[in-house]
Amino acid sequence: MSHLVFTDNDRVVTDSLIVAETFGKRHADVKRDIRNLDCSANFNASNFARIDYKDGRGRLQEKFLITQDGFSFLVMGYTGKQAAYFKELYIKEFNRMKKQLQPAMDSYMISDPVARAERWIQEQKKIQEAERRAALYEEKADYVDRILQSPGAITITQIAKDYGLSAVRLNQILKEEGVQFKRRDQWLLTARFAGKGYTKSQTTVIKRSDGREDARMHTVWTQKGRLFIHEIMKKHGYAADVEKKLLEA
Repeated sequence: MSHLVFTDNDRVVTDSLIVAETFGKRHADVKRDIRNLDCSANFNASNFARIDYKDGRGRLQEKFLITQDGFSFLVMGYTGKQAAYFKELYIKEFNRMKKQLQPAMDSYMISDPVARAERWIQEQKKIQEAERRAALYEEKADYVDRILQSPGAITITQIAKDYGLSAVRLNQILKEEGVQFKRRDQWLLTARFAGKGYTKSQTTVIKRSDGREDARMHTVWTQKGRLFIHEIMKKHGYAADVEKKLLEA
């Protein structure tokens, strides 16, 4: 239920719209309750802030940001088992979020030697994890750099291996995306993508069983085209091998 509260300018707050939805009340009634609270003007100003937002139809509406103290004051009169249940959830979420915002004391500031050593170990583990993930992101960046810097053209089969797919499956995905179509056993780019430097046509000479030679045209992808395919595959939820490492980390 972490959606009950959020941060605004380093303060943990909820808002009147979320309160209304959570407690099964009309938003107009919750806003009326806030305006009618029997509290000082100073308390109201410190714990309830009127802001504007756009509703689902794009219309400008008003709601109130509410601090933990303001929430406690507001829902004091909300009764019933369900109301009590949501009050407890809110209190837990406010406390959880506030704890997350509190900076942890650095190990060198702890006087107890045992606690200081334990904190130091935790800090080192976090540093090592950050360095490990940074190395993975650097590997991903290198992967893209290698694509851009490699001058040669490659086959669809080679690109498909980046994603653990067959050439047949990758060709089908590109067809479904409207990137290419097949003519006389050769995949060609559609008019929308032709002329962008994504592919080249290569000729292969084959020798038939009767000794005659025949020329076959086939499409290979440039490194620019490979990067183009990479963006399409991300949209379909496929990750290259280096990106899989990041997702599993």
